Amino acid sequence: MKNNELAKRIKGLRNRKGFSQEELSEKSGLSLRTIQRIENGGTEPRGNSLKRLAMAFGVSPNEIIDWQIYEDSNVLNLLNFSQLGFLAFPILGIIIPLVIWILKKDKVKNVDRIGKSILNFQITWTIVLFLTYLVWGLNIVLHLGLFLPAIGPVAIVGGLYVFNFLMIIVNSMRFYKMKKIYYQPALNILRQN
Repeated sequence: MKNNELAKRIKGLRNRKGFSQEELSEKSGLSLRTIQRIENGGTEPRGNSLKRLAMAFGVSPNEIIDWQIYEDSNVLNLLNFSQLGFLAFPILGIIIPLVIWILKKDKVKNVDRIGKSILNFQITWTIVLFLTYLVWGLNIVLHLGLFLPAIGPVAIVGGLYVFNFLMIIVNSMRFYKMKKIYYQPALNILRQN
């Protein structure tokens, strides 16, 4: 591997993590001059230096060597459609996209941004669904008279499912047409840049 390619990868990874060269020097225990030489392609990190950089970035040494961001619309499509797991069990609408997001956020362009948007929406949807069931249960136990017998909660839950399904389909079509996706309403749980 050429020094310049690895130098670009390390500098790119440092920038993605939001570290200055000084911060990377402190986190890795390498001198600032060593960081500068590595990023300029003057030296290639090996052994202990590579391990220290990997620890500072929170990745494995192999990920630094093989690290690169590429575009892959198949991963983004999979990420969008993975939310459909909510149809089988609501929490699957969070777990499946979460796994894809964790595995691909630093490797595939736009997965981090889209994944956070999807996860924020699915978490919000699951909370609203849970609260609906909670209010429904309290209504039955405490005889609050908040819903018409069985029809009200069933309509609300059914509406939530239809809304979630439509959001996934509409945003998948928007992605296919290369338009910005829009998963709302959503709590900002995973902060977006």
